[in-house]
Amino acid sequence: MNTKLRLTILSFLQFFIWGSWLITIGAYWFQTKQWSGAKFGLIFSTMGLASIVMPSLMGILADKYINAEKLYGILHLLGGVMLAIVPSVASPETMFVVMLLNMFFYMPTLSLSIAVSYSVLKREGLDVVKDYPPIRVWGTIGFIAAMWTVSLLGFEKSGNQFYVAAIAAVILGLYAFTLPKCPPLSKGTPSRSLVDTLGLKSFALLRDPKMLTFFLFAMLLGAALQLTNAYGDTFLHDFDKIPAYQETFAVQHPAMIMSISQISETLFILAIPFFLRRFGIKQVMLFSMIAWVLRFGLLAYGNPGTGLWMIILSCIVYGMAFDFFNISGSLFVETQTTSSIRASAQGLFMMMTNGFGAVLGSSVSGWVIQEYFTNPTDQSKDWPSIWLTFAAYALVIAVLFVVLFRHKHNPQAVEDPQTEPLLSTSEA
Repeated sequence: MNTKLRLTILSFLQFFIWGSWLITIGAYWFQTKQWSGAKFGLIFSTMGLASIVMPSLMGILADKYINAEKLYGILHLLGGVMLAIVPSVASPETMFVVMLLNMFFYMPTLSLSIAVSYSVLKREGLDVVKDYPPIRVWGTIGFIAAMWTVSLLGFEKSGNQFYVAAIAAVILGLYAFTLPKCPPLSKGTPSRSLVDTLGLKSFALLRDPKMLTFFLFAMLLGAALQLTNAYGDTFLHDFDKIPAYQETFAVQHPAMIMSISQISETLFILAIPFFLRRFGIKQVMLFSMIAWVLRFGLLAYGNPGTGLWMIILSCIVYGMAFDFFNISGSLFVETQTTSSIRASAQGLFMMMTNGFGAVLGSSVSGWVIQEYFTNPTDQSKDWPSIWLTFAAYALVIAVLFVVLFRHKHNPQAVEDPQTEPLLSTSEA
């Protein structure tokens, strides 16, 4: 089988697993199990908790002790077992433990999938920069395909969505063992300190005021990302309680409507180079924050009937909200740090967004929704007020970002990152 095709299958299944439940778990939690919002926030925090430590630890194993493709396969098999257990879970507390274990196994595979793909492409003499993006885009397509599969099968509010994810995880786990070997390249080399290995020296960058400000905003924006992932699908499902909307397509297949967000994401990626050259990193990141305000604000006033256009526009805006901070933020880190800590600095960026930011957004939003926007009698939720509160949160972040983040646009730095002064841990 062609190498690119084999890696395309890997990328497709990698995100098919996640897409099978990430957007629809809220509907299962609130509509079927009818558990509390505060405890649901803890479920989404499992991604953040796992992202803080597991990718680095599994990276150590792949670098020094075990083939990356084998470790990748083992983790997916273990994750598949955890996903298969989810439908039988009878309490929120047990659900937290099972999903935490699942995330411990799944989150490291995001970076391992890249490591395996890069290793195979380089061995084949292919250009990673040129050949990997067309492969990676199939991951987003896999995510969308999973959402559509779960929706068309009628599993959005059912525990069967986790069986779909579990089957995909087992298939990918077994498939990984057929991939070209990716042996540990650092086997037998002197061990670095745990601080070096986990990239903790990059925390010294926080001594630099500009970098400290940037990473704090990265954490706050990471929190915003969790809000629509967690509540978008169940928000549409709640319209099923209103007779006028029960037969609408958006209520019957919310995941398919929400998948427009991922489609938009793939398109906005293509626009990033132009916006970076024209406006600079600070302005592009500000556009992202404004897009978050619009994302939440449009959901507040949208509905599956005459207001469906607002929900669809909100999904389109999501592409800018997500891409313009995550991609441009990654580039900002690239242009500000020396090669000796660049990888760990990128790890710190991911830790702040997908780690601490995810934990903050998931836990706090769950508590706020339960305490202030949930009717204690019938557990119904005041969705317009919820979304407007989130919009206000994003607006405050945007205003503070304009005031506090100091960075001057250098068009040449976008074309050549080496033109700017770079920070090392000793200089920060």
